[in-house]
Amino acid sequence: MGDPKYTNQLIHEKSPYLLQHAHNPVNWYPWGDEAFALAKKENKPVLVSIGYATCHWCHVMERESFEDPELAELLNARFYAIKVDREERPDIDGIYMKAIQALGQQGGWPLNVFVTPDGVPFYGGTYFPPVRKFNLPSFADVLKFLDNTWQNDQAKVTKQTDALIKYLKNTTQQDPGGDLDSLGFHGEDKARKLYGDQYDTLHHGFRFQPQNKFPPSMALCQLLRHHHRSGDALSLEMTENTLRAMKHGGIYDQIGGGLSRYSTDYHWLVPHFEKMLYDNSLFVTALIETHQITGNREYADYANDVLEYIDRDMTHPDGGFYSAEDADSEGVEGKFYVWSQGEIEQLLDRQTASIVIPFYNVTQPGNWERHNILNVTRPPDQLAKEQGLDVAVVNQEIARGRKILLETRSQRIRPLLDDKVLTSWNGLMIAAMARTGRVLADDDRIVKAEKALAFIWKNLHTDDGKLLRRWREEQARFDGYLFDYTSIAVACLELYEATYNPDYIDKAANLMQTVEDKFAAPHVYYETASDGEDLIVRQISGYDGVEPSGNSNAALAFLKLSAYRLDLDLEKRAEDIFVAFHDELMKYGLNSPFMMQALHLYLAGKKEVAIVAPRDHASADDMLKLIRTGFFPNAVFAFAWEDAPEKQRIPLLADKQAVDGKATAYVCEHGTCRKPVTSPGELKALLDDYRTL
Repeated sequence: MGDPKYTNQLIHEKSPYLLQHAHNPVNWYPWGDEAFALAKKENKPVLVSIGYATCHWCHVMERESFEDPELAELLNARFYAIKVDREERPDIDGIYMKAIQALGQQGGWPLNVFVTPDGVPFYGGTYFPPVRKFNLPSFADVLKFLDNTWQNDQAKVTKQTDALIKYLKNTTQQDPGGDLDSLGFHGEDKARKLYGDQYDTLHHGFRFQPQNKFPPSMALCQLLRHHHRSGDALSLEMTENTLRAMKHGGIYDQIGGGLSRYSTDYHWLVPHFEKMLYDNSLFVTALIETHQITGNREYADYANDVLEYIDRDMTHPDGGFYSAEDADSEGVEGKFYVWSQGEIEQLLDRQTASIVIPFYNVTQPGNWERHNILNVTRPPDQLAKEQGLDVAVVNQEIARGRKILLETRSQRIRPLLDDKVLTSWNGLMIAAMARTGRVLADDDRIVKAEKALAFIWKNLHTDDGKLLRRWREEQARFDGYLFDYTSIAVACLELYEATYNPDYIDKAANLMQTVEDKFAAPHVYYETASDGEDLIVRQISGYDGVEPSGNSNAALAFLKLSAYRLDLDLEKRAEDIFVAFHDELMKYGLNSPFMMQALHLYLAGKKEVAIVAPRDHASADDMLKLIRTGFFPNAVFAFAWEDAPEKQRIPLLADKQAVDGKATAYVCEHGTCRKPVTSPGELKALLDDYRTL
């Protein structure tokens, strides 16, 4: 292959997304002062085009428009063009996404926003086709229209920029919508009703979008908390049914494991095939919590299946987790994942094929573009009954067939692996792995979570306590955002409950002190640090979209730290967040399901549970088993051997002693403790009681 015909300035970047565009005829610049300075000097508008490496429609628009020399010539002559990886720069993405939503558009990626040389938006959209279709103008028509407007109607541009900058600045403050006393579980009850109203009783999940379904993992964890408190059967039923529907649907990779980003239908059958680390992290958490509350091993097995995929395909040799896998391979969406019936019949012997083909609903015509997206609509025991076989034989053949298909598929050309390591997304997976290892008594899983955190600390944590956002090919870059700090802090606290190593509490406390020092806004926290890049606005958000917001994670981290440190000032910071987002939490908790989980802990009294035991005493085993495997979203747990020096490092534990030579639990609220108990049954009764002291 000869040298590329075109090379632009993206060639010097590390982002896989930016590098995908490095040989476009478009003269792309990375985000920075250079392009804006040139645009100002030459009085040209700027196209800021935002996407990510595994975005299917980003690939489509690149092929159709950005690789077109004629269109590139028009774009290069009339505009300056900047490419942004939204996963590296969520701050830029967030600002411009709000801007186009203010223009009445739905938003999504690719996000193409036209801005002044000062970075203020005046027009934008998502995907633009090369010719007019889908009721959308062609991209060339958009460029010509905007060039004409810029040259001949600056008053119109100014009117639009003034309106948008005013709107954006209004989103940079979060005034309290109520007070502390008006926060209550009625907000959780209202959210539960709203979930029930949107629940798809036939295919499960929620009908939030006209056609698509996104994995609602944070919502399911919120419903589990509602069920635990209220005993509401439908909350648990919606959760279990939705988890099974996703795990058995085409949205889940039935051969290799892992959840795709979303389903394009209500049946969970046809996904956009890209797999994101954050989706799989949150899915594992929902699965393992459902296992905790039901005791059903099925959900633990599902969680392990996802994590085996992460181990195999999404983990750096030194422990950090990669970001995503693409939907496309060989330029075709889903090609890596789909099968024909003939392929499977060729690969498997007759008996195995006779079980695998009906189990995964494989047919000759296929269920998607003449191929089959594997999915499961009946359990192995039903298939065994239909075929007159022992269920053990059916399970054995399914496992055998799956192994052969995975080995065969691994020889195909794989989709792109976006191998950058993102701090906040790693925090989500570390937390999920630590929780899974603790609940399932899987020490190896805990070690992997610890190794991932060590990777972050070595590669993305500086000597002066800063976190950086992204690591790839030995380069760490971009100041960490609020969610980076708070996600890693929450992960550290999960690792503490998995290991009882107080170093993790200290790490979390130091991170949250940086949050207080550099991110504090009135009542809440900014998305960017005070010493970060100065953009047109400094954003605030409590919206839990496809991942938790930084403020939601901050509330949880502050609450847990306040329990370990017996520090009411830390709890006050969480309270301020709840009060600031009062209306969102009390009226429409569907938009803040992770913050609702933190609020649940707070409203339930945030039980501070300290357990001490004589060194290696057998009485500790049952007590620890209860708190490590049980579902207690209303409590924070600390443990130490009575003679351990590290006990003094955690104020919650420091003055606690074992009673009668047995493992002893102290259940406290704000430092006031109930009578200590020495049996798991007594402890469970206290934990299940939602009444506060």
